[in-house]
Amino acid sequence: MTVSDLDAQVVRDAAAGAAGKRGYVQRIFSEIAPRYDLLNRLLSLGIDRAWRTAALRALRWERVPAGRYLDLCAGTLDVGAALVRRPGFAGAVVGADFAEPMLRAGRSKATGVRLAPVVADAVQLPLPDAAVDGAIVAFGIRNVAQLDRALVEVHRVLRPGARFVILEFSTPRFPLVRALYLFYFHHILPIIGGLISGHATAYRYLPESVKHFPERDVLAARLRAAGFTDVSWRALTFGIAALHIGERA
Repeated sequence: MTVSDLDAQVVRDAAAGAAGKRGYVQRIFSEIAPRYDLLNRLLSLGIDRAWRTAALRALRWERVPAGRYLDLCAGTLDVGAALVRRPGFAGAVVGADFAEPMLRAGRSKATGVRLAPVVADAVQLPLPDAAVDGAIVAFGIRNVAQLDRALVEVHRVLRPGARFVILEFSTPRFPLVRALYLFYFHHILPIIGGLISGHATAYRYLPESVKHFPERDVLAARLRAAGFTDVSWRALTFGIAALHIGERA
């Protein structure tokens, strides 16, 4: 097996949830942290901002504007920073991620005690039961090695009536859009991402991780199995991304 073949196998194994996924994901996101925001804007053509806005709207933070919220797999704190800047928001956000360099890359977005970055794993959050008034994760849940355990953990830290919003990549179902999307995702994105980030495999992992992530209906079922009620989902931008919403009863 060549080095190239070995790298490709590592990418496939990590995306599929093999034993080494946690370490692999933590390492690659730590390594691409300095260029992560730039690549998000570039590779999504800026659409990711509109998706995050839709996800924050779905969170319905206005129900408890002075509450405490969790930005899970927070990365460079884009979502948490956007939430604390919302007019009328008077609460605080905990931005949790297990890749410390990602949090450091976004530290300029933190606004004192209102947005607090915390190095933490999604499957073992340093929060007591029923501690937050809502939780959101944007493009991070597919990277968690133990998805079901993470869903149960989020359910644990939510207060009754609180929402959990998942924004994640999806695979379009309309044939023409699907074909164009897959060509871009598997052939163009890895080249651009690799050149700008300087990382050989990180942007090959992205399409593989989406391919192995549960379909929309399946993810909804797994949210219900974790204890969430009123679970729903909707596609965004022809199905390139999807929003899933669940509540703790």
